[in-house]
Amino acid sequence: MKASRLVKELFNSGDEKQARILSGFFKTGKGQYGEGDIFLGIRVPVIREISSKYVEMDIDEIQKLLNSKFHEVRFAGLVILVKKFEKSITNEKEIIVNFYLKNISHNINNWDLVDLSCPQIIGRYIFEKKENSILLKLAQSSNLWERRVAIVSNLYAIRKSDFNNTLLIAEILLYDTHDLINKAVGWMLREVGKKDIETEKEFLKKYFKDMPRVSLRYAIERMDNKEKIYFMNKENN
Repeated sequence: MKASRLVKELFNSGDEKQARILSGFFKTGKGQYGEGDIFLGIRVPVIREISSKYVEMDIDEIQKLLNSKFHEVRFAGLVILVKKFEKSITNEKEIIVNFYLKNISHNINNWDLVDLSCPQIIGRYIFEKKENSILLKLAQSSNLWERRVAIVSNLYAIRKSDFNNTLLIAEILLYDTHDLINKAVGWMLREVGKKDIETEKEFLKKYFKDMPRVSLRYAIERMDNKEKIYFMNKENN
């Protein structure tokens, strides 16, 4: 199945007004994290519907999608890649993981692209292999998107009630200087709390006094007011 046909369908579904809105939302201005990204103005359900017709696309064609300067085209490529991974056998999974890793820094380069794909590809692969070297390497990267993959990928394991890598990577990234990492760390800690609130509280009691406030606010979002007040007060012992 050809990438060019999918791209044509996406272009036919674009909306200029929506494109302007998305460009602002995903911070595409000079010096912002999404600088230079270009939007067609297509809502996610429409992208997914179009992509569903191309799930048999081979990896070389998916690469053409990921190389696109248009955000929604890359999004579609990742939707297809996730489906491809879900249906693949062991050897194919490793190929897809390596393919994904090579594309992160330049092509999987906004938070929605990371979040839609890394738990089901990197996260699932690591959970099944029981080996976390990929996460450790990504967490120490200078590339923002590789670091976000390192933390958000753990969502897959969290849903399986396995928190070890989440807490390890959260600790590594706890004092990251970028807001998108701070938010992701807090988000993953909150997800741990949905499964095991005591594990989340134990982690927060160790770090809440000096961890970034945005991470802490995300982490305690579902707690009751008494607990929120406790963790937001740096004077507590």
